[in-house]
Amino acid sequence: MLTREVLADPVALTRALVDIESVSGNEAEIADRVEEALTATKLQVQRFGHTIVARTELGRAQRVVVAGHLDTVPLHDNFPSRTEGNLMWGCGTSDMKSGTAIALHLAVTEEAPRHDVTYVFYDCEEIDSARNGLRILADRRPDLLTDAAFAVLLEPTHGLIEGGCQGTQRVIVRTSGKRAHSARSWLGENAIHKAAPVLERLQRYRERIVTIDGCEFHEGLNAVRIAGGVAGNVVPDACEVEVNFRFAPDRDEKAAEEHVREVFDGFDVELTDSAPGALPGLDAPAAQELLGAIGRPPRAKLGWTDVARFAVLGIPGLNFGPGDPNLAHKQDEHVEIDKIVEGAEVMRRWLRGEA
Repeated sequence: MLTREVLADPVALTRALVDIESVSGNEAEIADRVEEALTATKLQVQRFGHTIVARTELGRAQRVVVAGHLDTVPLHDNFPSRTEGNLMWGCGTSDMKSGTAIALHLAVTEEAPRHDVTYVFYDCEEIDSARNGLRILADRRPDLLTDAAFAVLLEPTHGLIEGGCQGTQRVIVRTSGKRAHSARSWLGENAIHKAAPVLERLQRYRERIVTIDGCEFHEGLNAVRIAGGVAGNVVPDACEVEVNFRFAPDRDEKAAEEHVREVFDGFDVELTDSAPGALPGLDAPAAQELLGAIGRPPRAKLGWTDVARFAVLGIPGLNFGPGDPNLAHKQDEHVEIDKIVEGAEVMRRWLRGEA
């Protein structure tokens, strides 16, 4: 059980959440503890699997969403948590239990926000999209989200606003040849050798940099896997190069795919995965209020986050959390304790309209 004293302290709450093992698919215990804490408040609480939604119903003119995921990547000799000076170490400290702790702390302690708030604590963010709790909620009960005018996802940003997110696509670029014994290779056609032009195009590729609402998005097109060959004495007749395209949110998925196919014109290209980006949404009044509470300029989210799911629902959103995104998923993952304190204070000022 999360005690009242722990819930009142976002640092202690971060450590308590980190010390509940919740690798993706194993969120039952942490979801139980979050649900217990929320049902003790005046919030309207609903649970869907291991996703918890808690809403204020104060009759405010505007509603906002504050969201965080409960799961982590697999443990790697970094559990349970430990603290040294200003640092808290452990799996999920940065991504994103420190941010989720801030959301839960506010849900329990902030009784009179200037906006109505929908708090969402969801499961399976770190694994395949089909199991993502926020996606399932958006599909089955979009009404619990779409009455909001703005969303804050407490993903790690090291205490800065990171607007929107990049889109992402993966494609397979295939080459084909003709099998032969490697001792008589001239009788075959080597499909791996035929992949050389694919790699050359990637080597020559110049990424586009685009600035949107003051946020600089840096695109990238990279080979992330190559496979071919059947035996050590056979000229291969097939080769696959998997390519990942991270694109700025001024491109939609169709435009991104068209660009990738143009780059690899003449090759067999199969789209295997795609997710849209999200524009920064910094012109929303609630975003301007949060920027004022932080007092520092925004930057682009160079990666994909669930703000894209909010964007699909027509809800502008941004990323803000205490963790350093460069430490996410690392064995030495940690978070600065003063960033947790600062992040909680910023979010409270924002919810109270004290920016």
